[in-house]
Amino acid sequence: MNRLAHETSPYLLQHADNPVDWWPWSAEAFDQARETNKPVLLSVGYSSCHWCHVMAQESFEDQATADYLNEHFVSIKVDREERPDVDAVYMEAVQAATGQGGWPMTVFLTPDAEPFYFGTYFPPAPRHGMPSFRQVLEGVRAAWADRRDEVAEVAGKIVHDLGEREISHQGAQPPGEQELAQALLGLTREYDAQRGGFGGAPKFPPSMVIEFLLRHHARTGSEGALQMAADTCERMARGGLYDQLGGGFARYSVDRDWVVPHFEKMLYDNALLCRVYAHLWRATGSELARRVALETADFMVRELRTHDGGFASALDADSDDGTGTGRHVEGAYYVWTPAQLGEVLGADADLAAQYFGVTEAGTFEHGQSVLQLPQQEGVFDAEKVESIKRRLLAKRAERPAPGRDDKVVAAWNGLAVAALAETGAYFDRPDLVEAAVGAADLLVRLHLDDHARIARTSRDGRVGANAGVLEDYGDVAEGFMALASVTGEGVWLEFAGLLLGHVLARFADPETGALYDTASDAERLIRRPQDPTDNATPSGWSAAAGALLSYAAHTGAEPHRTAAERALGVVRTLGPRVPRFIGWGLAVAEALLDGPREVAVVGPDERDSRTVALHRTALLGTAPGAVVAMGTPESDEFPLLADRPLVGGEAAAYVCRNFTCDAPTTDPERLKAALGG
Repeated sequence: MNRLAHETSPYLLQHADNPVDWWPWSAEAFDQARETNKPVLLSVGYSSCHWCHVMAQESFEDQATADYLNEHFVSIKVDREERPDVDAVYMEAVQAATGQGGWPMTVFLTPDAEPFYFGTYFPPAPRHGMPSFRQVLEGVRAAWADRRDEVAEVAGKIVHDLGEREISHQGAQPPGEQELAQALLGLTREYDAQRGGFGGAPKFPPSMVIEFLLRHHARTGSEGALQMAADTCERMARGGLYDQLGGGFARYSVDRDWVVPHFEKMLYDNALLCRVYAHLWRATGSELARRVALETADFMVRELRTHDGGFASALDADSDDGTGTGRHVEGAYYVWTPAQLGEVLGADADLAAQYFGVTEAGTFEHGQSVLQLPQQEGVFDAEKVESIKRRLLAKRAERPAPGRDDKVVAAWNGLAVAALAETGAYFDRPDLVEAAVGAADLLVRLHLDDHARIARTSRDGRVGANAGVLEDYGDVAEGFMALASVTGEGVWLEFAGLLLGHVLARFADPETGALYDTASDAERLIRRPQDPTDNATPSGWSAAAGALLSYAAHTGAEPHRTAAERALGVVRTLGPRVPRFIGWGLAVAEALLDGPREVAVVGPDERDSRTVALHRTALLGTAPGAVVAMGTPESDEFPLLADRPLVGGEAAAYVCRNFTCDAPTTDPERLKAALGG
């Protein structure tokens, strides 16, 4: 066992038995490098990363390679999900130097943590134009021993160049109608009208872009925006990206048609997509959207919820292939052959093969098929199909399951809280709302300290040592405010306010309004990371801007609204140019242009039928970013409820927008019209 045996990260623990003398990221590791005059090998990955596992098996579990590393390097292993700041800083360097990035990320550093050589996966022997890992190690060692001045010069130049990089930020000028229209035009140009989605292979689920499209449609009536959103959602849900038996989405599709996924299932993808499909149903009434939202929510609760109420980070892409050899294969848990269908279903196998697109040639590897729902003529017996799905799911449960990374990441749990709370409210599933409350309780109980500073991760009830980054504060505040709107419990709004206080005090540049990914008092790296672009999840910048705007709508807090507007200046720049990579920022900008609307529902009792009807109507309104408060006239839990009396002794709803309020209404239909529902 090496030093990683004492860590909480499942990824780091996977490497605790390596013969490599790994260190976790720490000042002590760099002290060791200085004392021994050795360069540092920094290896960054995460537990559900396929090629991370491959490189580990080929190199880090190899005794000869480990011996060489232990003699000539100080080796540091980092879980990118625990330390997104470390990952971001060095990934920026890798991409700047090589034009590409990815995981595993392999970086060689001086003892002062300055990078001088980069790569991703290195094979054990030279192939495909790549040197072997051993060749790389020998080359770096030789350079360190014989050309130290050159190494120092290269490292210094890289650090200097990174420091010169500036975010193009327009300060207090958020995007307006023109910029959002240009963003929509840019998306239209990149849209794949035949297959849904944007761009070519590999194709990632564009959840945040779809949120923008739905909000843009709600605000402007753009049918083109709604069509792109709806068609993309349908194609993803019909493809192999979506688990047709157990629900939930894989990370991405390796092809343009959504057929073959990269099979890992991430909490953040499923939380974001669950919310997207729930919002699509809210906008259109689509039965497919309803089914997928609920199945995805059920998947998260069934397969990702931890024993302490949080949600695990991911399920691996690889699993034991069931042959008894112990070999792990990507997708083994999910794929089927016609013969396997026959073993389980007998006479129903042909129907299942037709329904799910399982062929003799296969759509994956070795004659295996990923289950899909291909468009085809004819009507299938719904009862028969459900029977087939139940039997296949039961058989699949007998297969060796993919591994689970059961660390709880604060930001991703915030996304899950928002998705489960809203999905539970829309579809009358109080169990989903309860699951959201359970995860929120865990975040407050374990991740927040006495000063409401948030820890990035926990596992098995043990909080991790790593400080939360901006996305943790933004996404958790977003989740808490969604929960407040659904439950009518103002304490969640209070917790959101505490988190956003830290955003204003510790993450925002008071001069420009720009936001940093790490706090002003966080560990100093070679560069303070700052990335406003939305990738697999909302950037911390966009997440914080959205949460600040919602909190300002709830409370009237001018500093929070001003901070949101200033932060959105970057969307004014990036939205028209790269709309696919600023989707959540664009969605927040839609909310700003719409107000956002503030809805207060007051009733004599929260169980009163008219109060319930108005509250549900408010939650189902499609006005972008609308905030909802619910309670009695005497309640002091929400600022929006102040001075809001009943109307004629009945429950009433008050809608305000841009400092102007409509007359209160007791009629759900009138409220629906006022909120675009």
